[in-house]
Amino acid sequence: MGLFDIYPIINIRRNHGLEHATIHVLSERVPHLSVVGRSDMGGFTLYGNISTEAVTDAANEALRRLRNGHAELAVHPRCGTILATTGVMTGLASFAAISLDGTRKRFRWGAVPQVIMAATLAAIASQPLGLILQEKFTVTGVPGSLEIVDIKRSQNGQMTIHRVRTRQ
Repeated sequence: MGLFDIYPIINIRRNHGLEHATIHVLSERVPHLSVVGRSDMGGFTLYGNISTEAVTDAANEALRRLRNGHAELAVHPRCGTILATTGVMTGLASFAAISLDGTRKRFRWGAVPQVIMAATLAAIASQPLGLILQEKFTVTGVPGSLEIVDIKRSQNGQMTIHRVRTRQ
């Protein structure tokens, strides 16, 4: 058992994996799906104009698939983990390009091409690294005793919100 397999972290990782699997299933069924999710210890929330029936069916199908060994559904290419990885890597690469420049000036226009190149290379490398970090640390495709308790719909202006509560 590793650090990322202890309660409450494993609960968040399982819910995050179920959130991603649900979005994968929804994407198969809903053309041009536009939805954002956020996971926590008690489940996950989906923000997007989608029917409660579609969310309910997709969440149940996602959990069934995860239980049947489709752990790959827990990893999603548009996860915030990848965005965070990209931000950190491009920031560090830009800082390194400026710092390794060798001058003592606060800003030098001549360093801009090196900074752009360093940030671009870091952004390219961050996609596969972000997927690895996501799989190893922020999600799990093994649902364990996870079960869906209920799904509640609410509205915030034009935005439809679905709260998927789980228990483990």
